[in-house]
Amino acid sequence: MANSEIILSNQSHPGDSTVETITSEKFKGDGYYGRSDGLHTVQYTTDGFIGTIYMQGTLAVDPSDSDWFELPSTKQITEDLDNDTGNDAFIYNFTGNYVWVRAVIENWTDGAVASILLNH
Repeated sequence: MANSEIILSNQSHPGDSTVETITSEKFKGDGYYGRSDGLHTVQYTTDGFIGTIYMQGTLAVDPSDSDWFELPSTKQITEDLDNDTGNDAFIYNFTGNYVWVRAVIENWTDGAVASILLNH
């Protein structure tokens, strides 16, 4: 059985050139369900976004801050050099029997994140 859920939505930068960081709540990964394939897909939908988005995973059942690690194959760095103001969608696959996953938006200086969708 596959799961699909929005793990972060409707995040807008205040537009005042401050640098923002947002970390989503934790969401169950394949390892939580004991699935053996570990396949996850994530889609970031942004609008004029300038910053970095990536996923983190953990193998801990009850994770502390130090248990999380970056999943580099999910990293999207956007500088918006062409001043694009339309929606952009970026899709990444990652594999691992992570018990929990979460999204991180960092070094964010402009634009919006409409949604981050996780499928597994």
